[in-house]
Order: sequence, then structure tokens, then C-alpha cells
Amino acid sequence: MEQAIRLSPRDPGIGHCYDLIGTVHLLQSHIDEAVVWLEKARSAMPGVPIFRSHLAAAYAVSGKTERASAELAEARMLRAEDAFSSITEIKAGAPRSLSPKTRALYDATYLAGLRKAGMPEE
Repeated sequence: MEQAIRLSPRDPGIGHCYDLIGTVHLLQSHIDEAVVWLEKARSAMPGVPIFRSHLAAAYAVSGKTERASAELAEARMLRAEDAFSSITEIKAGAPRSLSPKTRALYDATYLAGLRKAGMPEE
């Protein structure tokens, strides 16, 4: 992803590269790095709700719960039809191809962060 960013720094979809890098850092519990990349993703493509939810989780895990709640609210506003309404809904939409190890990291970081940001279980 970093090479793609270097090769095409003005790509209109560059936020996807930033988000992927940030999400990997989040799953690895490199929270400060995750926040940097996820903030870049949000800035590059502010209308993408999943970027906001990833950033909300990273903020929450780092103890910035007010910022996390604000990002989660923004993700909900950008996405209609009750998206980002519960942990159960997020789990239902998670990629089925995640390995058990990646699923455990996803649960321990992303879902834990969303809970801290105020997302209910049901």
C-alpha cells in the first residue's frame, strides 16, 4: 500500500490505501500508528463511513472516548439503514474469509474499540 501511495499520491481513492494500513496497525495494537493512518484516510475521503468507524475504534482503544463517539456518530450519519448500530450488526457484515487469528485480533481491537466508543451489543 505504501508503494501504491508513492506511485500515485493524487489518486482519488488513496483513502482506501491509508485505511488499509491504519486497520492493520489497529489489529496489531499499534494504536498511535493506526490513528495517524486512519486520520489520513478520513481526511482524504471524509464521506466513507467505514473509515470513520475504524478511526472511532482506534480513538477509543487509545482512551480518546469523546473523539471516538464523535467519529462513530459521523459514521452512522453517513450511512443510512441502521449501519453501525450494534456489534451484532458489525459482526454479521464482517468478512467471512478472516482466519481465526485475524478474527481474534478484529474482536480484541476493532470491536472492543467500538464498544468503548458506545456501540451496544444488540
